[in-house]
Amino acid sequence: MNTSQPEMISKVLNKTTGGDPVIEINHLRKSFGQQEVLKNMSVSLMKGENLVVLGKSGSGKSVLIKCIVGLLNADGGTINVFNKNVLAMSREELGELRQKIGFLFQSGALYDSMTVKENLEFPLRRIKKEMTENERSEKINEVLENVGLADALNKMPSQLSGGMRKRISLARTIVVDPMIMLYDEPTTGLDPITSDEISSLINDVQKKYKTSSIIITHDINCAHNTANRIVMLKDGEIYMEGKTADFENSSDPFIQSFFQKS
Repeated sequence: MNTSQPEMISKVLNKTTGGDPVIEINHLRKSFGQQEVLKNMSVSLMKGENLVVLGKSGSGKSVLIKCIVGLLNADGGTINVFNKNVLAMSREELGELRQKIGFLFQSGALYDSMTVKENLEFPLRRIKKEMTENERSEKINEVLENVGLADALNKMPSQLSGGMRKRISLARTIVVDPMIMLYDEPTTGLDPITSDEISSLINDVQKKYKTSSIIITHDINCAHNTANRIVMLKDGEIYMEGKTADFENSSDPFIQSFFQKS
């Protein structure tokens, strides 16, 4: 794919999705020592879209979303979120932006010493400080209901299965009503049935909370079940971009081998 014309690409996608870009990345570069992980990468996320980023290990998928929220500093290019340049933000501005972005870590990152309720209360107390105790309880019950774990309120993370912990992590992420969701390998380590359930939840979140999402994965089933659009990374660059059917029907040897091996 030619990534030298990001503005033209955004206009074409805008017509396709009917939305405006909430994230625009142009000519992004990131290296670790001599290893160039992202190379002149340009891609946009449209409003209301589930964008799946596929690629093998080391292709730069997770580095991409960590650059978006400022967990990693890019070496060059621009990252505009809601028309504001992340790379030029102060620490305070970056903190405000992160309140609008939900980040589901691959590990889930629940606090082991806290109950499910306390895990969900933690971001609410920091971000939604104006909420009353009753409002917090109602919000927590709402998101637990939405992830199908209303009865897990007082359980500890150690009492939950891997799939349940992933659901609670998702509940903790959406409890503050983020506008953008970033999913880092949401189905890794899960059995096929639970993986399908998580993929369905991602779609439910998109519909119920009107989120725009980037889903990092190497799981073809997750990509197939959640994607409105897919970009494939290879060696830190966009190798192919399109709909799921474009990838399934591709005669490209790399695309075919990736799908078969995944």
